[in-house]
Amino acid sequence: MDYFPQEIIRRKRDGGTLDDGEIGAFVRGLVDGSFTEGQVAALAMAVFLRGMDMGERVALTRAMMSSGTVLSWKDAGLQGPVVDKHSTGGVGDKVSLVLAPILAACGAAVPMISGRGLGHTGGTLDKLESIPGYCATPTNDRFRAVLQDVGCAIIGQTADLAPADKRFYAIRDVTATVESIPLITASILSKKLAAGLDHLVMDVKWGSGAFADNLPMARDLARSIVAVAGGAGLPTVALVTDMNQVLGRTAGNAVEVQESIDMLRGEPTEPRLHEVTIALCAELLAQAGLSPDVGAARVACERALASGAAAERFARMVAALGGPKDLMDRPTSHLAKAAVIRDAAAREAGVVTRIDVRKVGLAVLSLGGGRRHAADAIDFAVGLTDIVGIGEAVGPDRPLARIHAADGETAAHVEGLLREAIEIGDGATAGPIVTERIVAEG
Repeated sequence: MDYFPQEIIRRKRDGGTLDDGEIGAFVRGLVDGSFTEGQVAALAMAVFLRGMDMGERVALTRAMMSSGTVLSWKDAGLQGPVVDKHSTGGVGDKVSLVLAPILAACGAAVPMISGRGLGHTGGTLDKLESIPGYCATPTNDRFRAVLQDVGCAIIGQTADLAPADKRFYAIRDVTATVESIPLITASILSKKLAAGLDHLVMDVKWGSGAFADNLPMARDLARSIVAVAGGAGLPTVALVTDMNQVLGRTAGNAVEVQESIDMLRGEPTEPRLHEVTIALCAELLAQAGLSPDVGAARVACERALASGAAAERFARMVAALGGPKDLMDRPTSHLAKAAVIRDAAAREAGVVTRIDVRKVGLAVLSLGGGRRHAADAIDFAVGLTDIVGIGEAVGPDRPLARIHAADGETAAHVEGLLREAIEIGDGATAGPIVTERIVAEG
């Protein structure tokens, strides 16, 4: 049957439901170029305005998954079920660096395919590439070998994994159609399904530093992802988590790796970072049958951290992918250091009542720790440490954060940005990091 782009666009424009054949034709057109950029943009806008039902979302996700290579681990001899976690992005979110080795230490296999940062949110690959020698884009054979030997491997997306999504997202990005829950759902899940997973946990963030700046939007996205993933054969649980303050005490690249190493080595960890990491790990272990329930899974995760088993897996992963073998023992000898380190003083003494986390992320961008454009280079050394949280007192003895900058002028500029981003008052209390748990209905 012939499918004409303009007819598919017209049907969705008028509020109709696209069938599997029409959606398949659209995805093929994305890959082979038979849908022009104008036609892709028109359909994206029609979906943005008219939406998609769950059947359409599942069909789009499956078609995009099948647009390139679909990995299979059935004969790979892995140590356990294949699991992964995905976050919708935030500031200071270094959870993946600790979560993957915890899960590997608990018997799971974690082929984590992650992305780079763009805009105010950081990327897992950028953090890992601040480790000298770390290869974030290994060959498929090396990726498989590391996963077999270590149990976890964090790498970047290859060009042949869900290629339809790459073109579709690039066009959505310049046509104001990114904020579509059906399209976000398909974009995330097409790549995760192509990675050959058995189980997935989603970290859907909401708040001033998140893509979803309000709880209802985050809840809708979480429900969509859980429903579509289930419909496509990938059991998924979503945790809706708070991003109204920085996750952990650091934001940057090398500084976030250092905080992750500290956590893996059993050093005191910011409670919210610890809680969301353990909560996400426990959901996956319970889903995958490696623990009888979430409570037992939490105990196993804490044991993997306390015993050093997770740290050992991280060290082996880094070394196997080209990084230094002694990173865990001598991180400060390998991670880049900024030329200028200075405190960002508060304008007045008081208690932090609100943080515009997006502005904090943009402050890191101003330091050179992120990208304005995809091709921009990153200064791995710069960032923020000792960042305050909501409800914490600041004053002469407690700055807003410590700035790591390339020069004094930039540091002074960022100090001003932080003063604008962090509001001081008489008192406030932060809410729980995990706001809701979303599971498949029925």
